[in-house]
Amino acid sequence: MGRIGISCLFPASWHFSISPVGCPRILNTNLRQIIVISVLAAAVSLLYFSVVIIRNKYGRLTRDKKFQRYLARVTDIEATDTNNPNVNYGIVVDCGSSGSRIFVYCWPRHNGNPRDLLDIRQMRDKNRKPVVMKIKPGISEFATSPEKVSDYISPLLNFAAEHVPRAKHKETPLYILCTAGMRILPESQQKAILEDLLTDIPVHFDFLFSDSHAEVISGKQEGVYAWIGINFVLGRFEHIEDDDEAVVEVNIPGSESSEAIVRKRTAGILDMGGVSTQIAYEVPKTEEVAKNLLAEFNLGCDVHQTEHVYRVYVATFLGFGGNAARQRYEDRIFANTIQKNRLLGKQTGLTPDMPYLDPCLPLDIKDEIQQNGQTLYLRGTGDFDLCRETIQPFMNKTNETQTSLNGIYQPPIHFPNSEFYGFSEFYYCTEDVLRMGGDYNAAKFTKAAKDYCATKWSILRERFDRGLYASHADLHRLKYQCFKSAWMFEVFHRGFSFPVNYKNLKTALQVYDREVQWTLGAILYRTRFLPLRDIQQEAFRASHTHWRGVSFVYNHYLFSGCFLVVLLAILLYLLRLRRIHRRTLRSSSAATLWMEEGLPAQNPAGTL
Repeated sequence: MGRIGISCLFPASWHFSISPVGCPRILNTNLRQIIVISVLAAAVSLLYFSVVIIRNKYGRLTRDKKFQRYLARVTDIEATDTNNPNVNYGIVVDCGSSGSRIFVYCWPRHNGNPRDLLDIRQMRDKNRKPVVMKIKPGISEFATSPEKVSDYISPLLNFAAEHVPRAKHKETPLYILCTAGMRILPESQQKAILEDLLTDIPVHFDFLFSDSHAEVISGKQEGVYAWIGINFVLGRFEHIEDDDEAVVEVNIPGSESSEAIVRKRTAGILDMGGVSTQIAYEVPKTEEVAKNLLAEFNLGCDVHQTEHVYRVYVATFLGFGGNAARQRYEDRIFANTIQKNRLLGKQTGLTPDMPYLDPCLPLDIKDEIQQNGQTLYLRGTGDFDLCRETIQPFMNKTNETQTSLNGIYQPPIHFPNSEFYGFSEFYYCTEDVLRMGGDYNAAKFTKAAKDYCATKWSILRERFDRGLYASHADLHRLKYQCFKSAWMFEVFHRGFSFPVNYKNLKTALQVYDREVQWTLGAILYRTRFLPLRDIQQEAFRASHTHWRGVSFVYNHYLFSGCFLVVLLAILLYLLRLRRIHRRTLRSSSAATLWMEEGLPAQNPAGTL
């Protein structure tokens, strides 16, 4: 007697056994067809059911991930759970020219995917306020007394120590990064200040603080950190999940593969401060850029994985900030007017009755320039177009192609598939007075700027007194808004060569209700290898867990596979029965024929 049996032991246990005794030895053809069709229908139904479940699960996962990203932005304003042992912390001190600020960041345990970055966010106290503190003056003020620097910075570190759980101090990295104020000091003074920090801080604090954690960073590094920070907040380092997301094809630098990968399009940044202006954006592998203008780095935790390798063009232009540009403009006016008066025997600007007519000041406003004991009197004419024309020479553009401010090389930008964010003066110029921050439109901006410049100063003052402008806009902003609007427009369109119809610039102070600082990019870059520790720990745990780690989807694949094997065995067995049945019929027919002819019957070979 023949019997066929099949078992599948995981994730559940099934056992099928079929014996010829359980079936008629000679099956009816219609009955066999019904059985086969029924089995196939059941298999198709089961497979469809499994696919629907898996698809729905993944659909929910995708939707849940989007919701989690949204939820992360919302819960980012919630107080940090300092009782959670899986939360890690990091500290960055920004030592600027006018003061020093400390930022405390936190992040949960890494998810174990080497393609994902740490989910770093700003720590918030019990009152949901960011853990940030600022002190004055700038650290560079201690250039002649470096031994006092540790005492100067101690209040910041004490502030951080109060918020970071005590048990986490020894594993919390501390970075003290100095910017513009320290850059102008002689190297010997820089070194003396840093040595005092490296010597005294480990004595009084348990934070993870090594020699490489205190340094003077370059303008290029600061620009890269700012670029990383904004793109991290925008989610541009995450993986593509939606078909409608803007993407780019990128040839990864240093990759052995010549094939381009498709990943999210990153955003460029424009930052115009009081003294300098900066631009940073990603450039392709094929674009040749001088090393002093190019930063190439890997944000991933594994140097062998090149998915998060980026090439970023970064250029900083000293003297091109809003206040520095106005100072250069006034210096030029003063020098030229005094020279013309001397050569032509005129008295322009020397008395209030004969002021210099300044097209970059609001209509009828009075102002003064004082230099070397002399005073030059100004009166605004509020001519926006003439102001733009007057300040164009200050761009220091050359006739060479692919150059920007000061004749510095600028790689080509694929404007149709690009996006930029403008910070600081780009935002203040568009929002504080003109109230049109956000999506930038050149035509609307120039119209609003023209109207503002041509409005009498008395009317502007009245509007200011009625509170019609932004709460932080002051009289200094009102006075120089006309000039700064023209300067921002010229820098953007003439200096950086953005077309007038460019639609993908957003001027912003915050992104997702968060003020984006370069310190966020700094902590993200400097802790990029930390996920490797969590990944290795997870791999170790996974190697000691057997079937418990099998996922939902894997179980369904296994179930479907086992079911198909069982189904195939049943079909093969039915086909075997059919062949046996046919041989039996042929043998019976032959035996009948032999009997009719008087021959002895033979045993049919192959009969079970």
